[in-house]
Amino acid sequence: MKTPRTAPQRDAPPHDVKGWQVARRDVDAIVSGRHGDPFSVLGVQEAGGGLVARCFIPHAETVDAFTLAGKEAGALARSDDAGFFEGRLNIRKRQPLRYRARNRDGEWWITDAYSFGPVLGPMDDYYIAEGSHLRLFDKFGAHQLEHEGVSGFHFAVWAPNAKRVSVVGDFNDWDGRRHAMRNRKDIGVWEIFVPDIGPGRPYKFEIVGPRNKMQPLKADPYAQRSEFRPATASVTAAYLSHDWGDAAHRDFWAKADPRRQPVSIYEVHAGSWQRRDDGSFLSWDELADRLIPYVVDMGFTHIEFLPISEHPYDPSWGYQTTGLYAPSARFGEPEGFARFVDGAHRAGLGVILDWVPAHFPVDAHGLAMFDGTALYEHADPRKGFHPDWNTAIYNFGRREVISFLVNNALYWAEKFHVDGLRVDAVASMLYLDYSRKQGEWIPNEHGGRENLEAVSFLQKMNVALYGHHKGVMTIAEESTSWPKVSHPVHEGGLGFGFKWNMGFMHDTLEYLAREPIHRRHHHNDLTFGLTYAFSENFVLPLSHDEVVHGKGTLLTKMAGDDWQKFANLRAYYAFMWGYPGKKLLFMGQEFAQRAEWSEARALDWSLLGYPHHDGVRRLVRDLNGLYRSRPALHRRDCEPEGFSWLIVDDARNSVFAWLRAAPGENPVAVITNFTPVPRRDYRVPLPKAGRWREIMNTDAAGYGGSGEGNGGWVEARSGEGGSFATMVLPPLSTIMLEPAG
Repeated sequence: MKTPRTAPQRDAPPHDVKGWQVARRDVDAIVSGRHGDPFSVLGVQEAGGGLVARCFIPHAETVDAFTLAGKEAGALARSDDAGFFEGRLNIRKRQPLRYRARNRDGEWWITDAYSFGPVLGPMDDYYIAEGSHLRLFDKFGAHQLEHEGVSGFHFAVWAPNAKRVSVVGDFNDWDGRRHAMRNRKDIGVWEIFVPDIGPGRPYKFEIVGPRNKMQPLKADPYAQRSEFRPATASVTAAYLSHDWGDAAHRDFWAKADPRRQPVSIYEVHAGSWQRRDDGSFLSWDELADRLIPYVVDMGFTHIEFLPISEHPYDPSWGYQTTGLYAPSARFGEPEGFARFVDGAHRAGLGVILDWVPAHFPVDAHGLAMFDGTALYEHADPRKGFHPDWNTAIYNFGRREVISFLVNNALYWAEKFHVDGLRVDAVASMLYLDYSRKQGEWIPNEHGGRENLEAVSFLQKMNVALYGHHKGVMTIAEESTSWPKVSHPVHEGGLGFGFKWNMGFMHDTLEYLAREPIHRRHHHNDLTFGLTYAFSENFVLPLSHDEVVHGKGTLLTKMAGDDWQKFANLRAYYAFMWGYPGKKLLFMGQEFAQRAEWSEARALDWSLLGYPHHDGVRRLVRDLNGLYRSRPALHRRDCEPEGFSWLIVDDARNSVFAWLRAAPGENPVAVITNFTPVPRRDYRVPLPKAGRWREIMNTDAAGYGGSGEGNGGWVEARSGEGGSFATMVLPPLSTIMLEPAG
C-alpha cells in the first residue's frame, strides 16, 4: 500500500533554530514529494560546523545511524511524523550510512541512497550532450554494480523537462518520495544508486512534469528486462552473463562479403511457430531445442524473428514496442535469448531481428509524453503521429532520440551477438507525406517531402553498426524507389547492406494468381524485375505480410485447383531460388500452410502427414541445399554479371529461362513453365554443348508432382546460332540444369 502523500501533524520547530536542522519548507517538500533537489537535503550534509544525517523513512518511530563497518554514528530525531529524521553525526568524513529503523512491530535496516555520490561522471555528461555516447545501454536504465563498497542498482533516465523523477518499485512500496533522483541539469538526466536491491525487482519511474503535473508511471526506456504482459513494469536484471562459444561463426561473417554468400532466411514469429500442449509460449531454451535443428535440417542460413522486444499487445506481433532494450518476457529471461543465439551460431545459423525505429505506441507506461512533454516524439502531430498505426513517430531531429536508437542497434549486436537487423517501415520514415493528405504534413527546409532528419539517422545508425560490428548486416524494408538504399553512406546512400525487393514479391504473386491461360498477356510482370534487379542488394521476401489480414496463404494465392496450386507453388519457389537475390520465406509456407497465419496459435504441423505438403517441405529443403552448394546460384546475387537470359520472350508458352553464373564455377540454367501443359521437344539455348545434369525438377513425384522430366539429364548440341538442348518442360514446373562434365 502506498504511503499517503498528505503530511501529518508535525512536532518539530517551525524553522532552523539549532543551526543544523533543515528548514521547514524543505521538510514539507520532502514528505510531500515536491522537492526538486533531495540530494541537497537528505543523506550526509555539512551543517552547524559538523556532519548531520537526514533521512525519510515512513513508518519508522526511531532511527539510528551506523557506518557500513557497523560503527554507531549517531541517533536521529524525528522532526516530522511522516518519517523525516535528522541528527548530528560523530563521524569526521562523509561516507555511506546504514540506518536501523524501529517501530512497535520490529526493526529493519536501510542503506541510505542519499549518502552515496553520483555514478555518472563528467565525461558521460560530455558525450551524452554531444550525442556521441555509444554505450548508453551501460549508463542509462538499471545496472547492478558495487558503488562505494555497497552492492545495488544504479538507475538513470533522461527527462529534461521533469520537476521531479523518482524510481519506484516493490523495494520502496511504490512511494515516489523515497527515492527521488539526482538531477544532472546540464543534460536533463536523473540518476540514483539504490543499495541492497538485486535482480528481479519490478520498477518504474514516477515523473512530475511541467506545471507539477504527475505523469502516469513510466517503464524504463532502457530497461533490459520487463514484466510478463499484461503487467508493464520494468525489472532489474543482472549483467548479462553468458559463456559464448560462437567465435568461429562470428569470425567467418566478419571476413565474408554477405552479398556473395548464400543467405536464405526463415522468418519466424517466436510466439506461434510452435506452442506447448497447453497453448502457452515456448521458452527460448525450448525454441532452441526445436527450432534450431529444424532450420538446420531445412538448409536455411538465417532465422529472422519478428520483433522480440517487449510489447504489450500480442496482435501487434511486436511491431508496437514499449521496451526496445528488453527481450520479451513471453519467452523467459534475457539470458535465454543469449543461449538461443549462441546455439544457433554453433549450429551454423545466423539470427536477424526485426527492428522498429520508425514509431512507438502511445500506451500510458511507454515513451509518449514521457516527462510531460513530447520528448521522444514530435509535438506537432503532422510530424509526430502516424495515422496508419495510431502510433507516435520518433523525433529524428533530436540528438538524444538518435542516440537512444543508435545505441539500441549496437546493444543487440554487442550484448546478444545478433547477426543483423531488418529495419521495419523505412519508407514511412523517409517521406514526410507518407500516408498523409495535402496539408497534413510539413515540408522540409527545402520545401520537399523527404525527411532529411530520418535520412541522417539511418545513415548514422548504419555507419555506427557496420563500423563497430563487422559481420552484422542491416536490411531495409523499403517499398519505394528511393535511390541507393543499400549503397554506402560515403557514396550518398543510406548505408544498408540489403533492401527487401517488394516489387518482386508483388509482381510474381499477382502473376501467379492469374489463371495460366491469361498469363501470356502478363509476361512482363516477371521479366520487368530484371531491369532493376541489380540496382540494390536485394532480399526476395515472401514474408508474414503476405499471409495475414485476409490475404490467405501462398498456397491459396495460387491459381487453379488443388493440384495446380501445389504445382504452381513448387514452381514458384524454384523460380525464386534461381532468381538473383537473397531469399526469405515466412514460417509455415515451407510446407504450404493452408490456414492464414494467426499469432494466437501454432502452425498446422499436422499437415506434414500429407504427401503434397511434405513434398513442398522437401522441395524447399532441397532448394536451400542447391542454393548453398552451387556458387552460381548465390555468389553473384547482387551483380548483373551473374545473370543472363536464355529465353525472355516466350509469352505464348509462359516459359522463362536464364543462366546463373559465377567466375570459375559451373553455371546453372533455370527454366520455368508456368502453364499446366507439358512442353515436349522444347528447345532451350545453353552456353555449351554436352551433357547437362537435371539437378532440380519441381514436378518430381517425390515432391508431389506428376513425375514428368528428362530422366536426369539432357544433351546440348551445337547448332546454328549456338548450343541448345531439346527437352521436356513438365507442367507448372521449374527445372535446373548444370553441366555434367
